Amino acid sequence: MTEPKTAWYFIVNPRAGSGKTMSEWVPAERILQKRGIPFVTAMTDYKCHATQLAHDAAADGYRRIMAVGGDGSLHEVLSGIAEYCEESGTDASEFYLGVMPIGSGNDWIKSLNVPHDLEKVIELISKDSFGQMDVVKVQCSGGKRAWMANVGGTGFDSHVCSRVNLQKERGKRGKLIYLNALRYTMMHLDQLHLKVIADGQTVHEGICYSIALGNGCYSGSGMRQVPLAQMDDGIIDYMIVPKVSLRRMLKEIPRLFNGTINESGVVLSGRCKSLQIVPLDNASEDIIELDGEIEGKLPLSIEMDGRKVNVVKG
Repeated sequence: MTEPKTAWYFIVNPRAGSGKTMSEWVPAERILQKRGIPFVTAMTDYKCHATQLAHDAAADGYRRIMAVGGDGSLHEVLSGIAEYCEESGTDASEFYLGVMPIGSGNDWIKSLNVPHDLEKVIELISKDSFGQMDVVKVQCSGGKRAWMANVGGTGFDSHVCSRVNLQKERGKRGKLIYLNALRYTMMHLDQLHLKVIADGQTVHEGICYSIALGNGCYSGSGMRQVPLAQMDDGIIDYMIVPKVSLRRMLKEIPRLFNGTINESGVVLSGRCKSLQIVPLDNASEDIIELDGEIEGKLPLSIEMDGRKVNVVKG
């Protein structure tokens, strides 16, 4: 058995934050050295490389692993740790996870009160300022296994993420790309026919435009589709947008940003420990996003089993 290592293992995405990663990370390395915090650094070379690096670091005994980038980097690092735990039977509670926020999307840290400031994050590390986060395991089409740290979904939710990612690949940045993608998707996405089962009870069956699933409550550069979600309560929050007019949906957009969408009377909201989303026809086998990354297609199944990982918390 590999002896656990006490050093932090930083996985750096040099493409995060419009390529500004190294200009921020190099000064952060100096601060870590000055504070006497032991660490090693690994650079990603391609998409999903962070997942492999995190998996291999865990297998090599590292238990403190941090993404240097944004929410996508965090998603990949969590996936690597969770896959290692799944394969080896290691308890997720042995691990400490965090983000040095450089990327363009940093919604996960908002639920943990972590500042968007690398020096302040290092201060939290030096003080061992940690909380816990539920490890959310997701099964999707074909039995594919995936993991979620923050927010996921299908319908509007997943197609907005897909469009945002496409715009980022074209070099666009900023909060407006999320809002523009939301408006565009509302105008162009077809309705889905889905059954949603929460804790064994059917909570919706029929036409649906979007479903959001939350471990954390922030996504899309500050939107709160599931404003009551808490990362350590062993519960998944959901928000369903059933059949409703486009005019009414557009009217409700401000509620996504002020945290009152669950009070609108338009959506269906709830909390559960297990959830299934089942397409009722082939055309409704929609794409799924987890933490802003497209991970597969419906059907989807989540079962909260009590596993938790330690996370840097403000």
